[in-house]
Amino acid sequence: MSMTKILIVDDEPSITNLVSAYLKPEGYEVFTASDGPSGLKMAKAYKPDLVVLDLMLPGMDGIEILTRLRRESNVYVILLTARTEETDRIVGLSVGADDYVTKPFSPRELVARIKAALRRLKTGAASGEAVLSFKRVQIDAGARTVTVDGQPVDFTAIEFDLLKALAENRGRVLSRERLIEKVWGGEYFGEMRVVDVHLGHVRQKLGGGALITTVRSVGYRFEDESL
Repeated sequence: MSMTKILIVDDEPSITNLVSAYLKPEGYEVFTASDGPSGLKMAKAYKPDLVVLDLMLPGMDGIEILTRLRRESNVYVILLTARTEETDRIVGLSVGADDYVTKPFSPRELVARIKAALRRLKTGAASGEAVLSFKRVQIDAGARTVTVDGQPVDFTAIEFDLLKALAENRGRVLSRERLIEKVWGGEYFGEMRVVDVHLGHVRQKLGGGALITTVRSVGYRFEDESL
């Protein structure tokens, strides 16, 4: 069985060394890069299971790397940002980051987020869960695939988990807090707005907002009819 591969892209050796030191004893294969171009090259070459990506990098910033990665990969990406870069965090989520951690951060917290993300991905793939079938949408929970109106559509890990959580509760309103609990579990420490950004992507991929309704000041509801 191959080792789970994690790529850390950060220009601060103290961060890459520290995070690597925490991850390697957990049994992960860890790769590091210190600038944008080499980080993108390594991501394409090694095809990691998860990428920890700094926002500010020499040669090519994290947003550009993420944009290029998303053209061909749905790898789980955790963005590293400074606490003052709220706009950049939202931009990062908008172009495909699954999650973010603000600097300075606790390496234990980051490793906990990494382990939780990988656990969710592996649990879903190995669960053999039934396919959720609706009039327009079909969700294969085990294969983590989605078809919309008979056509396959790519979803990132977080987008898939949000759609699945809503679909499993068709017709019921789920609050942002409930979605955070279902998708990120107890390991999430960020802003609730992350739900809105990711669900915006989900709606676009579903062909508009008709299948997921916003219930103002309450949450979201999946509307497709069961077969």
